[in-house]
Amino acid sequence: MILWLFWIFLQEHHVSVRPLCGVEVPALTARMARASNPQGTTAMWVRDHLDGLWRDEDFASWYPRDGRPGLSPAQLATVCVLQFLLNLSDRQAAEAVRCRIDFKYALALELDDPGFHHSVLTDFRDRILDGDRADELLDLALSRMKEAGLVTERGRQRTDSTYVLAAARDLTRLELVTEAVRAGLEILARDTPHLLDDLVDEEWALRYGRPVRLGGQPTRPQTRLKQAGTDAYLLLQHVADGDGPPLEALRQIFLQNFLLDTSGRPRPRTEQDGLPPGLLRIVSPYDLQARWARRGDTRWTGYLIHVTETCEDDTVNLVTDVATTLPTNDKQALPDIHARLEQRGLLPDEHLADGGYISVALLDRAAREHQVTLIGPVPKNNSRQQREQAGFSLEDFTIDFDRRQVTCPKGKVSSSWLEPPAQAPYCVVKFDRRYCGPCPDREQCTRSREPRSGRTVTFLPRHLYERQVANHGEQHDEQWRRAYASRSGVEGTVGELVNAHQARDCRYRGLAKTHLQHVLTAIAVNIERLAAREPPKRHQPRQPTIFQRYLDNRGFPRPVWWRGGR
Repeated sequence: MILWLFWIFLQEHHVSVRPLCGVEVPALTARMARASNPQGTTAMWVRDHLDGLWRDEDFASWYPRDGRPGLSPAQLATVCVLQFLLNLSDRQAAEAVRCRIDFKYALALELDDPGFHHSVLTDFRDRILDGDRADELLDLALSRMKEAGLVTERGRQRTDSTYVLAAARDLTRLELVTEAVRAGLEILARDTPHLLDDLVDEEWALRYGRPVRLGGQPTRPQTRLKQAGTDAYLLLQHVADGDGPPLEALRQIFLQNFLLDTSGRPRPRTEQDGLPPGLLRIVSPYDLQARWARRGDTRWTGYLIHVTETCEDDTVNLVTDVATTLPTNDKQALPDIHARLEQRGLLPDEHLADGGYISVALLDRAAREHQVTLIGPVPKNNSRQQREQAGFSLEDFTIDFDRRQVTCPKGKVSSSWLEPPAQAPYCVVKFDRRYCGPCPDREQCTRSREPRSGRTVTFLPRHLYERQVANHGEQHDEQWRRAYASRSGVEGTVGELVNAHQARDCRYRGLAKTHLQHVLTAIAVNIERLAAREPPKRHQPRQPTIFQRYLDNRGFPRPVWWRGGR
């Protein structure tokens, strides 16, 4: 009996794939779809031009070899893409499979097929997340488009980023700690309620009996923060061996916001105690990966999305890579973008990006490792003289790499040339204080408090320095500017993702789930663009109106541009 129950459990949780080879659209489904949609729809285009986009064999490694047969993963993946194409919820997507003829056509289903329960889509997304397979899903889609000749390697591509809002409220420090305690109590009340019998009383019920909603100016905020910290400490001590995301979140939030004083009681951290930086600071007990960030005047809590697309002339621009990251510097995302493009066989010859992605080291690395020409402005050096446009900046010094010496604007030669490991890969050159001290232009060169100190100049090694100088010179070339002007088109793609497909608003919590949302959205945008592609039509002028024909018949002159030609 026990073995039989165990076998039933395995059959319910152990699902295998039975590939559906040579699936064709049923004749009645095809006839009804064509009759009701003579021009076709985007869903029908997927079946007609990409043969359903995926095959079950593509997902064979995602499933075990034994177990009860599961639903077709190729069909589920297609439904997920169409779901994000039309901005449908799981329930709406499952209803579309049951009711819409073009969905049945795209999935090669009979007209009387009842479809599936909407929870199947959640299970399929979880299967994708188990092995971090979101990028693999994009790889499969781009591979099919590449086979169809819709995207090629070694063209021109461009990249840009925008912010993404996490599916979590912005919380004050008091709200964060209080909500973290409440989330921990919720998980304990569900799993081990007996552990709370000796801890929870009426005061705890009043403080944590409902979600935290504090006004802009709560009463006694510091006192309430200390009380929440004390409660969090007691709860963590009471369930020292407890596990689960809410309790782990409570532990991290407590460590980031409180210290134990000499008597062993928790007190709130201050700036003097040291608060964690924004990239490490937890902002929600329900999304431990979301971070608070600021760029210029924009402040948000969440992530970044980096979008890369083709930008060839006379072709449809397709998204070739999408990356969801923590809100870090854009330069950190570029090497991974190139690595994924190389794996897909879609590396460009020219890659356009703004100054946030460009550095001299990345210019050299892209050319050396991937034979990719990065086109974008390398930022100027950030010296005081360059910022104020006054005094002698690095450009005013003459560097002789062969002799390992630098000559200042007054003709004096440097006294030392160092390459300290702490400042690698930069070279550090110093001038003798005997020359700099009595120099009449010393104020334009250095503002050191020591009157007899010499000027120090820092610059990159020879091969990087030459690339930097060449890039600064190219920025004044008209041909380079015209090529770089194509980069701005990617901002329209970012706007399409954000405004038409809600890519800025997270449907789910966590970095991995948000990245899956963006991958499915990128595939949907590619399909939408390809389906909307039409052959160029010859211009046909409008026919003259009745009054215009009246004028023509009686010989009255009229402008040819007036609603049609003669």
